[in-house]
Amino acid sequence: MTSRRWFIGGSLAALGAAAAAPRALSQAPADPTELTLEEASRLIRSGELSAVELARAYLDAIERVEPRINAYITVTAETALERARALDREIARGRWRGPIHGIPIALKDNIDTAGLRTTAASALLADRVPGQDAEVWRRLKEAGAVLLGKANMHELAYGGTSAITHFEPVRNPWSTEHIPGGSSGGSAAAVAARLCAAALGTDTLASVRLPAAYCGVVGFKPTHGLSSIRGIVPVSESLDTVGPMTRTVADSALLLEAMAGYDPLDPVSVSSRRTGYAAALLEPTARLRIGVPRTPYYDSLHPDVAAAMDEALAVLERLGGEMRDVSLPPVPGFPALLAEAYAWHEEYLEDPANHRLYDPVTLERLLAAGEFSASDYIDVRRELDLVRNAVAGTFADVDVLVTPTAPGLPERIALAENPAEASGAENSVRNTVPFNLYGIPTISVPCGLSRSGLPIGLQISGPHFGEARVLALAHAYQQATDWHRRRPPVS
Repeated sequence: MTSRRWFIGGSLAALGAAAAAPRALSQAPADPTELTLEEASRLIRSGELSAVELARAYLDAIERVEPRINAYITVTAETALERARALDREIARGRWRGPIHGIPIALKDNIDTAGLRTTAASALLADRVPGQDAEVWRRLKEAGAVLLGKANMHELAYGGTSAITHFEPVRNPWSTEHIPGGSSGGSAAAVAARLCAAALGTDTLASVRLPAAYCGVVGFKPTHGLSSIRGIVPVSESLDTVGPMTRTVADSALLLEAMAGYDPLDPVSVSSRRTGYAAALLEPTARLRIGVPRTPYYDSLHPDVAAAMDEALAVLERLGGEMRDVSLPPVPGFPALLAEAYAWHEEYLEDPANHRLYDPVTLERLLAAGEFSASDYIDVRRELDLVRNAVAGTFADVDVLVTPTAPGLPERIALAENPAEASGAENSVRNTVPFNLYGIPTISVPCGLSRSGLPIGLQISGPHFGEARVLALAHAYQQATDWHRRRPPVS
């Protein structure tokens, strides 16, 4: 078990050592939103930057940029500044909670916040105010995070575009006519556009990694059950995860350090030996055996994605990784697992008057999920357990897996909003879905831009509870490239 003393004393030291060429920061820059989470944390701890100054900088950016992106449903400016002042007073008294102390973040709006509405971007829940915090937010709040607001998303986390939402579509800061991906589209767009230092998203089939790839940021889906999902509006608890969305892998490691851990009140939470995720960035990667599952993950790629992947694989090979082709176990169908979503919505759906409060595409999908029998559900649950056992065998021969995050590029919002095209607009989840079914840790990191200027993501996956090696290789890749330093036009 990682001790709190290690987390406070060692996390930033580990990151400082891990950075091959850290940016020299003797004082806060003119625009603090340029700082990574790790850089801002060091300046807050030293007193060269206050939590209030950092929060104000992000709130100013939100006021300036948010109308073009629509990344937030709720902005909590007043309470954010009040919280930042209290955290500054703690620093003045010599109390530093750790690397998240004073860091402004956004939460996807399906993560419960006591006394603050949590809507899941749905008209049905537009006025819902939870009575207590989700466990993952409680942990981050204890670690010193400052909440800037609740991020827009695909309605009820039931799609991959973030164009279907009660609060108008989220726009990609690289091209506002394109989707940011989903369902954590607002979280990804806010991180990319410098409207928060980091955000949390949830991922059932793609929903952290796809928007991370489409918006040019880092999105990490941990091992299923590593971080509590209690207090999060569910899709499928058999697949749901919650993970960090940041500009760098190092920043994701710091957030994961604060949020991971066993929750006895979460039925899918797992008790595992904690790893120092920030320290994992120091682990050598030269001898990692890198598995490349060609089919179907590299089939029918957009030419720009294929070119970016060729370059990314060449970088990984130069880092010393041994490449080998592998095959992964076939995965079961997942639709029957969505009966778990239907079970949560059943009391609402029983009243036909509520049907108008769902987008027609979402309603159709939920009602279809309610058609599965108990035996259908039990059969798929058994298959899921078996495939999670089977994928462990793959990692006897390789240490990590590398694929494109998505086979294509973001669609235009006009296409994604069209009910007749909505399903077709989500073919991009082909490369992400299997890793939710396997239940293994998976990260998306920026690896290129298309000729039209849209981001492309590289997906790195590891065995159950193999977060350390995934983070290590992803961090090494970022140290060898500069894609994560690119800033979108709207920011």
